[in-house]
Amino acid sequence: MEEPKKPTKRKDQIRHDEEVAQRLQDQMQAELEEEDRLVRQRKEEANIVLWDNVQAMIDVALDAIPLAIKSPSIIDWKIHKEGKKSYYQIIRIDGSSKMYLVFSHMLKSFDIKDLETLYKLVNAKYGSTRPVEDLDLVLYRDLKTMFEPHVEDNVWKNQSNYRVLDWKLYDSCGVHSLRKQNVHIHMLVEKRYPLTAPTITDMLNRKLQADHWNEMCYQLLKLLTKQLKNQ
Repeated sequence: MEEPKKPTKRKDQIRHDEEVAQRLQDQMQAELEEEDRLVRQRKEEANIVLWDNVQAMIDVALDAIPLAIKSPSIIDWKIHKEGKKSYYQIIRIDGSSKMYLVFSHMLKSFDIKDLETLYKLVNAKYGSTRPVEDLDLVLYRDLKTMFEPHVEDNVWKNQSNYRVLDWKLYDSCGVHSLRKQNVHIHMLVEKRYPLTAPTITDMLNRKLQADHWNEMCYQLLKLLTKQLKNQ
């Protein structure tokens, strides 16, 4: 006598239940992932808003600070003499003025805009002539070497004749100064100059003098090291 076949209805029901359970699980997983994505999106949007607010505050601060502490624009300069000493007298638009014995003293309080303005003033006066006053001639040469270096200038052609004495950074105006025997060279940090490999090596061996280590120091050393490798 044959055993009756078991109905397949129960098996179908079990399979159906498993499929429903799997769909529910997939749906729940998708909902959790979507919720997590929305949370991350809200955080990112909140961070963007926060960063925008911070940037706005920084911009306001940067706009406000120069009005309070930045020196007024330079409008002229003169040679002022006291006894046997001569000084550069820098005159600003508000009528104030300050004396400097040498150009390097200006670099301690100037910013790049001061240097650019002073160069324009000096160049406008002596662009096609030669200064007669010794101090004006020194100022003219220092600024011209800084802003318009030319490989044929004597300061670059004769650099191998003198060893480096010291090398200093003035980060307020983005200038580094190289003092060699009988010559003082002032250079903008972000500008390349026709320095020879022996001079650069001597500079790096002497080490850079700075009031504090900052990004400008790093970028200057990086630029000179790269320039040395390319020679």
